[in-house]
Amino acid sequence: MKKDKPFLFKTILAISDIAAVILSFGLAYYVRTHIDSRPYYFDYDIRNYIWLAVTLIPLWLLVNFFSGLYDRSIFLYRPKEYGRVFVASIVSIMSMISFEFFTGDDIFPVRVIAIYFVGINFIAMTIGRELIRFFNRVLLRGGVGRQDVLIIGNNNRSAEMAEFFDTHDDYGYNIVGIVARSEFLPKKTKSPRHFATFKEAVNKVSPEIIIHTDVARSEEIYNYAISHHLSYMFVPQQDRLLSQLNSVEIVAGLPVIEVKITKLFGAGRIWKRLMDISLGTLGLIMASPIMLIIAIWMKLTAPKDSVFFRQIRLTRFNQEFQIYKFRSQKAAYDGLTPEEAFKKMGKPALAKKYRKNGDQLDDDPRVTKIGKFLRATSLDELPQLINVVRGDISLVGPRALIPQEINQYKRKDIILSVRSGLTGLAQVSGRRDINFDERRRLDIYYVQNWSLLLDIQILFKTVFSVIFRKGAK
Repeated sequence: MKKDKPFLFKTILAISDIAAVILSFGLAYYVRTHIDSRPYYFDYDIRNYIWLAVTLIPLWLLVNFFSGLYDRSIFLYRPKEYGRVFVASIVSIMSMISFEFFTGDDIFPVRVIAIYFVGINFIAMTIGRELIRFFNRVLLRGGVGRQDVLIIGNNNRSAEMAEFFDTHDDYGYNIVGIVARSEFLPKKTKSPRHFATFKEAVNKVSPEIIIHTDVARSEEIYNYAISHHLSYMFVPQQDRLLSQLNSVEIVAGLPVIEVKITKLFGAGRIWKRLMDISLGTLGLIMASPIMLIIAIWMKLTAPKDSVFFRQIRLTRFNQEFQIYKFRSQKAAYDGLTPEEAFKKMGKPALAKKYRKNGDQLDDDPRVTKIGKFLRATSLDELPQLINVVRGDISLVGPRALIPQEINQYKRKDIILSVRSGLTGLAQVSGRRDINFDERRRLDIYYVQNWSLLLDIQILFKTVFSVIFRKGAK
């Protein structure tokens, strides 16, 4: 979803959990050393223990994340949330004890401190989440942070959904309209705007979420949601769908499935961005001497030409950005598509050969002598680390294409639902052996099946491909 309002809410939850863990860590030691009357035989400096807890924040967040504590369906159901908070507290301590065993650090000089931590952390996290729940409810009732929803469907489910969201502020959904016949409009509450057609509704309101309660025109509505980067949910009419699609919630007694194009929202986006910043910065530092040598070499051989090639390309949500690469082709063909460049040099037939060979030619007349070496070694891509650190692109993702190229692809909106990447699944799957359409299909697979593990695998394969010059253009 383009306007990812739940992202801020999940961030606040994470900050609350971090504060609770640090507080609990300090209180556990304080209880043992000041309240527990039994003597203790270890050096006591609570500041050291709190600092240790701060350095292990990523561990706490990982445990909470994999416990589902940042999923909305968990947060909205207190019994399940409390149970997971308790389990997360125990797992965190077990992880700490394991860390202590392998590193030799004296984290828990006596095991009773770990027991104190579990109880205190459970209480602290629960109180923090209840405070957030209270303030969130106040803000939502005041209209802050609500998401506009359009309900579509000629059946009683449409009215049931509208009535449910009207009386359940915790969901933060604001029904801006219903596309249904008059007999399926809600009777128990104030009826939202009624529209006869889907086209009329989207022309007059700007929903952030579309909830579909029947199968009529499902492909058209789903494609509209994708192309406009909206969240799309539907109420299944067949039980078998419940085990095949992404996220299921019970709303108003009905199973509602949210069809997610990608997992790169919320916590997933945070972890991916942290990896981009850390590895991208490290890569940029390590590559700086090599980049300096290349820049000097290029200036000595072609003093009039610029070292860097800059071009407007597309990334997440159709956003344009300027990509940086070492210049590898002649300046006369800057800003031109391959078709335009080959036509300009009087060799239009090369364009078809270029596309047929997977967007590459063994002896591309546009490329300079230095450029051939840079492309063969992939060194021309190094300046894109600047784009990664800036947040224009990610280390891993679909290839960033110029608007003229990506606009030719019918399913471009799926690809453009995530940040483009310095490397990607298509590149490590044989860059010079697959055509344009096949690479875009791999891009779509990546978008719909993203995981941090997949990113790590692609990065390792990229390093392997560069070292052995496999598939470089």
